[in-house]
Amino acid sequence: MITNTIYSMKKEMLRRRLSPRTIDSYIFCIKKFFNRVNKNPRKIRKKYVKEFLDDLAERKRSGSTLNVYLSAIKFLMNDVLRRNINLNFRYSKRPKKLPVYLNREELKRLFDAIKNPKDKLMIQLMYAAGLRVSELLNLRVKDFEIDMGFGWIRKGKGNKDRPFIIANRLKEELLYYIKENNLMHDDFLFSRNGILPLHPRTVQEILKKAAKEAGIMKKVHPHMLRHSFGTHLVEEENDLTDVQKLMGHNDIKTTMVYVHTASPKIISIKSPFDSL
Repeated sequence: MITNTIYSMKKEMLRRRLSPRTIDSYIFCIKKFFNRVNKNPRKIRKKYVKEFLDDLAERKRSGSTLNVYLSAIKFLMNDVLRRNINLNFRYSKRPKKLPVYLNREELKRLFDAIKNPKDKLMIQLMYAAGLRVSELLNLRVKDFEIDMGFGWIRKGKGNKDRPFIIANRLKEELLYYIKENNLMHDDFLFSRNGILPLHPRTVQEILKKAAKEAGIMKKVHPHMLRHSFGTHLVEEENDLTDVQKLMGHNDIKTTMVYVHTASPKIISIKSPFDSL
Protein backbone atom coordinates (compact mmCIF):
# COMPACT_ATOMS: atom_id res chain seq x y z
CA MET A 1 0.00 0.00 0.00
CA ILE A 2 2.75 2.45 0.96
CA THR A 3 4.82 1.60 -2.13
CA ASN A 4 1.81 2.17 -4.40
CA THR A 5 1.07 5.46 -2.68
CA ILE A 6 4.62 6.72 -3.19
CA TYR A 7 4.45 5.66 -6.84
CA SER A 8 1.16 7.58 -7.27
CA MET A 9 2.71 10.62 -5.61
CA LYS A 10 5.65 10.56 -8.00
CA LYS A 11 3.33 10.29 -11.01
CA GLU A 12 1.31 13.28 -9.77
CA MET A 13 4.45 15.38 -9.29
CA LEU A 14 5.67 14.50 -12.78
CA ARG A 15 2.25 15.38 -14.19
CA ARG A 16 2.48 18.79 -12.54
CA ARG A 17 6.03 19.18 -13.87
CA LEU A 18 7.64 19.79 -10.51
CA SER A 19 11.41 20.07 -10.70
CA PRO A 20 13.50 16.86 -10.38
CA ARG A 21 15.04 18.24 -7.19
CA THR A 22 11.61 18.82 -5.61
CA ILE A 23 10.44 15.34 -6.63
CA ASP A 24 13.53 13.69 -5.14
CA SER A 25 13.23 15.71 -1.93
CA TYR A 26 9.54 14.94 -1.45
CA ILE A 27 9.97 11.21 -2.11
CA PHE A 28 12.89 11.10 0.35
CA CYS A 29 10.79 12.85 3.02
CA ILE A 30 7.77 10.62 2.53
CA LYS A 31 9.86 7.45 2.75
CA LYS A 32 11.36 8.70 6.02
CA PHE A 33 7.88 9.52 7.29
CA PHE A 34 6.50 6.05 6.57
CA ASN A 35 9.59 4.39 8.03
CA ARG A 36 8.63 6.06 11.29
CA VAL A 37 4.83 5.98 10.93
CA ASN A 38 4.19 2.52 9.53
CA LYS A 39 0.45 2.87 8.90
CA ASN A 40 -1.98 2.71 6.02
CA PRO A 41 -1.63 6.12 4.27
CA ARG A 42 -5.40 6.58 4.36
CA LYS A 43 -5.39 6.19 8.14
CA ILE A 44 -2.75 8.85 8.81
CA ARG A 45 -3.98 11.41 11.32
CA LYS A 46 -2.80 14.89 12.20
CA LYS A 47 -1.26 13.75 15.49
CA TYR A 48 1.02 11.25 13.69
CA VAL A 49 2.38 14.04 11.49
CA LYS A 50 2.93 16.36 14.45
CA GLU A 51 4.69 13.66 16.48
CA PHE A 52 6.98 12.89 13.54
CA LEU A 53 7.88 16.56 12.98
CA ASP A 54 8.33 17.20 16.71
CA ASP A 55 10.75 14.29 16.85
CA LEU A 56 12.78 15.83 14.00
CA ALA A 57 12.76 19.17 15.82
CA GLU A 58 14.09 17.51 18.99
CA ARG A 59 16.91 16.07 16.91
CA LYS A 60 17.88 19.64 15.96
CA ARG A 61 16.68 19.58 12.35
CA SER A 62 16.45 23.11 10.96
CA GLY A 63 13.16 24.92 10.43
CA SER A 64 13.76 24.85 6.67
CA THR A 65 14.16 21.07 6.74
CA LEU A 66 10.99 20.64 8.81
CA ASN A 67 9.04 22.79 6.36
CA VAL A 68 10.19 20.61 3.44
CA TYR A 69 8.96 17.49 5.26
CA LEU A 70 5.68 19.24 6.01
CA SER A 71 5.23 20.35 2.39
CA ALA A 72 5.85 16.80 1.17
CA ILE A 73 3.31 15.34 3.61
CA LYS A 74 0.75 18.03 2.71
CA PHE A 75 1.19 17.26 -0.98
CA LEU A 76 0.65 13.58 -0.33
CA MET A 77 -2.43 14.07 1.82
CA ASN A 78 -4.13 16.89 -0.08
CA ASP A 79 -3.09 16.38 -3.71
CA VAL A 80 -2.61 12.63 -3.97
CA LEU A 81 -4.89 11.01 -1.38
CA ARG A 82 -7.43 13.88 -1.50
CA ARG A 83 -7.67 13.93 2.28
CA ASN A 84 -8.55 17.22 3.92
CA ILE A 85 -6.27 17.18 6.98
CA ASN A 86 -5.46 20.49 8.63
CA LEU A 87 -1.65 20.56 8.77
CA ASN A 88 -1.10 24.27 9.40
CA PHE A 89 2.12 23.93 11.38
CA ARG A 90 4.91 26.46 11.00
CA TYR A 91 8.57 26.10 11.84
CA SER A 92 11.03 28.95 12.05
CA LYS A 93 13.60 29.09 9.31
CA ARG A 94 17.21 29.77 10.07
CA PRO A 95 18.15 33.42 9.60
CA LYS A 96 19.39 33.86 6.07
CA LYS A 97 23.08 34.59 5.70
CA LEU A 98 24.24 37.12 3.17
CA PRO A 99 25.58 35.33 0.08
CA VAL A 100 29.33 35.19 -0.40
CA TYR A 101 30.51 36.44 -3.78
CA LEU A 102 33.71 37.06 -5.74
CA ASN A 103 34.88 40.58 -6.46
CA ARG A 104 35.98 41.55 -9.95
CA GLU A 105 39.68 41.03 -9.27
CA GLU A 106 39.03 37.54 -7.89
CA LEU A 107 36.93 36.69 -10.95
CA LYS A 108 39.71 37.75 -13.32
CA ARG A 109 42.21 35.59 -11.45
CA LEU A 110 39.76 32.68 -11.46
CA PHE A 111 39.20 32.88 -15.23
CA ASP A 112 42.92 33.23 -15.92
CA ALA A 113 43.61 30.06 -13.93
CA ILE A 114 41.41 27.94 -16.24
CA LYS A 115 43.48 26.83 -19.22
CA ASN A 116 41.02 24.51 -21.00
CA PRO A 117 38.99 26.68 -23.46
CA LYS A 118 35.75 24.71 -23.00
CA ASP A 119 36.02 24.83 -19.20
CA LYS A 120 36.76 28.55 -19.27
CA LEU A 121 33.80 29.26 -21.56
CA MET A 122 31.46 27.35 -19.22
CA ILE A 123 32.58 29.26 -16.14
CA GLN A 124 32.61 32.65 -17.85
CA LEU A 125 29.13 32.08 -19.31
CA MET A 126 27.76 31.01 -15.92
CA TYR A 127 28.95 34.26 -14.34
CA ALA A 128 28.20 36.52 -17.33
CA ALA A 129 24.55 35.40 -17.44
CA GLY A 130 23.95 34.63 -13.74
CA LEU A 131 23.08 30.99 -14.45
CA ARG A 132 22.45 28.20 -11.99
CA VAL A 133 24.67 25.20 -12.70
CA SER A 134 21.65 23.11 -13.75
CA GLU A 135 20.62 25.85 -16.18
CA LEU A 136 24.11 26.05 -17.66
CA LEU A 137 24.34 22.30 -18.23
CA ASN A 138 20.90 22.04 -19.84
CA LEU A 139 21.53 24.75 -22.43
CA ARG A 140 21.07 23.67 -26.03
CA VAL A 141 22.31 25.43 -29.15
CA LYS A 142 18.72 26.36 -30.08
CA ASP A 143 18.37 28.33 -26.83
CA PHE A 144 20.77 31.03 -28.10
CA GLU A 145 20.04 34.17 -30.08
CA ILE A 146 23.69 35.19 -30.14
CA ASP A 147 23.40 37.96 -32.74
CA MET A 148 20.65 39.56 -30.65
CA GLY A 149 22.59 39.22 -27.40
CA PHE A 150 20.31 36.96 -25.42
CA GLY A 151 19.33 33.35 -24.82
CA TRP A 152 16.59 31.39 -23.09
CA ILE A 153 16.54 29.24 -19.98
CA ARG A 154 13.92 26.59 -20.68
CA LYS A 155 12.01 25.16 -17.73
CA GLY A 156 14.30 26.66 -15.09
CA LYS A 157 13.49 26.83 -11.38
CA GLY A 158 9.73 26.74 -10.89
CA ASN A 159 9.43 25.25 -14.39
CA LYS A 160 9.61 28.74 -15.92
CA ASP A 161 11.28 30.06 -19.06
CA ARG A 162 13.31 33.24 -18.76
CA PRO A 163 15.77 35.18 -20.92
CA PHE A 164 19.43 35.67 -20.07
CA ILE A 165 21.92 38.17 -21.43
CA ILE A 166 24.94 37.14 -23.50
CA ALA A 167 28.01 39.24 -22.81
CA ASN A 168 29.38 40.90 -25.95
CA ARG A 169 32.85 39.54 -25.14
CA LEU A 170 31.52 35.98 -25.31
CA LYS A 171 29.58 36.16 -28.58
CA GLU A 172 32.47 35.29 -30.91
CA GLU A 173 33.74 32.60 -28.54
CA LEU A 174 30.32 30.94 -28.44
CA LEU A 175 29.96 31.03 -32.24
CA TYR A 176 33.46 29.60 -32.69
CA TYR A 177 32.84 26.88 -30.08
CA ILE A 178 29.57 25.79 -31.72
CA LYS A 179 31.14 25.71 -35.19
CA GLU A 180 34.36 24.00 -34.06
CA ASN A 181 32.43 21.23 -32.31
CA ASN A 182 29.91 20.77 -35.16
CA LEU A 183 27.02 21.28 -32.76
CA MET A 184 23.52 21.01 -34.18
CA HIS A 185 20.32 22.84 -33.26
CA ASP A 186 19.16 20.36 -30.59
CA ASP A 187 22.60 19.52 -29.16
CA PHE A 188 23.55 20.36 -25.60
CA LEU A 189 26.07 23.20 -25.59
CA PHE A 190 28.24 21.35 -23.07
CA SER A 191 27.98 17.57 -23.11
CA ARG A 192 29.77 14.30 -22.50
CA ASN A 193 30.01 11.91 -25.41
CA GLY A 194 28.10 14.47 -27.45
CA ILE A 195 24.81 13.19 -26.02
CA LEU A 196 24.42 13.62 -22.26
CA PRO A 197 24.79 16.91 -20.34
CA LEU A 198 27.78 17.20 -18.04
CA HIS A 199 27.42 16.34 -14.36
CA PRO A 200 27.35 19.32 -11.94
CA ARG A 201 30.32 17.78 -10.14
CA THR A 202 32.42 18.50 -13.24
CA VAL A 203 31.78 22.23 -12.83
CA GLN A 204 32.46 22.03 -9.10
CA GLU A 205 35.84 20.41 -9.71
CA ILE A 206 36.80 22.98 -12.36
CA LEU A 207 36.06 25.80 -9.91
CA LYS A 208 37.77 24.10 -6.99
CA LYS A 209 40.99 23.61 -8.97
CA ALA A 210 40.92 27.10 -10.49
CA ALA A 211 40.28 28.79 -7.13
CA LYS A 212 43.25 26.98 -5.63
CA GLU A 213 45.56 27.96 -8.50
CA ALA A 214 44.28 31.55 -8.37
CA GLY A 215 45.01 31.78 -4.64
CA ILE A 216 41.40 32.56 -3.74
CA MET A 217 40.80 31.80 -0.07
CA LYS A 218 37.02 31.61 -0.32
CA LYS A 219 35.35 28.23 -0.84
CA VAL A 220 34.30 28.75 -4.45
CA HIS A 221 31.23 26.87 -5.70
CA PRO A 222 29.04 27.27 -8.83
CA HIS A 223 26.28 29.29 -7.14
CA MET A 224 28.87 31.83 -5.98
CA LEU A 225 29.18 32.96 -9.61
CA ARG A 226 25.44 33.66 -9.68
CA HIS A 227 25.72 35.60 -6.42
CA SER A 228 28.59 37.58 -7.96
CA PHE A 229 26.50 38.37 -11.04
CA GLY A 230 23.59 39.66 -8.94
CA THR A 231 25.82 41.68 -6.64
CA HIS A 232 27.72 43.32 -9.50
CA LEU A 233 24.49 44.24 -11.30
CA VAL A 234 23.32 46.04 -8.16
CA GLU A 235 26.71 47.74 -7.71
CA GLU A 236 26.38 49.09 -11.26
CA GLU A 237 23.03 50.64 -10.20
CA ASN A 238 20.80 48.58 -12.49
CA ASP A 239 17.09 48.74 -11.71
CA LEU A 240 16.17 46.10 -9.10
CA THR A 241 13.15 44.90 -11.06
CA ASP A 242 15.41 44.27 -14.08
CA VAL A 243 17.85 42.38 -11.87
CA GLN A 244 14.94 40.37 -10.48
CA LYS A 245 13.89 39.30 -13.99
CA LEU A 246 17.42 38.35 -15.01
CA MET A 247 17.89 36.31 -11.84
CA GLY A 248 14.50 34.62 -12.28
CA HIS A 249 13.31 35.53 -8.76
CA ASN A 250 9.57 35.33 -8.01
CA ASP A 251 9.86 37.82 -5.14
CA ILE A 252 11.91 41.00 -5.27
CA LYS A 253 12.78 40.41 -1.60
CA THR A 254 15.06 37.63 -2.81
CA THR A 255 16.80 40.09 -5.14
CA MET A 256 17.11 42.67 -2.35
CA VAL A 257 19.76 40.55 -0.62
CA TYR A 258 22.24 41.74 -3.27
CA VAL A 259 21.69 45.31 -2.13
CA HIS A 260 23.19 44.28 1.21
CA THR A 261 26.15 42.43 -0.31
CA ALA A 262 27.04 45.14 -2.82
CA SER A 263 29.92 47.38 -1.80
CA PRO A 264 28.34 50.67 -0.66
CA LYS A 265 29.62 53.93 -2.16
CA ILE A 266 30.34 55.32 1.29
CA ILE A 267 33.26 52.87 1.56
CA SER A 268 35.15 55.16 -0.84
CA ILE A 269 34.91 58.03 1.67
CA LYS A 270 38.09 58.50 3.68
CA SER A 271 37.93 58.35 7.45
CA PRO A 272 38.85 61.70 9.09
CA PHE A 273 41.28 59.66 11.18
CA ASP A 274 43.50 59.38 8.09
CA SER A 275 43.79 63.19 7.95
CA LEU A 276 45.05 63.61 11.49
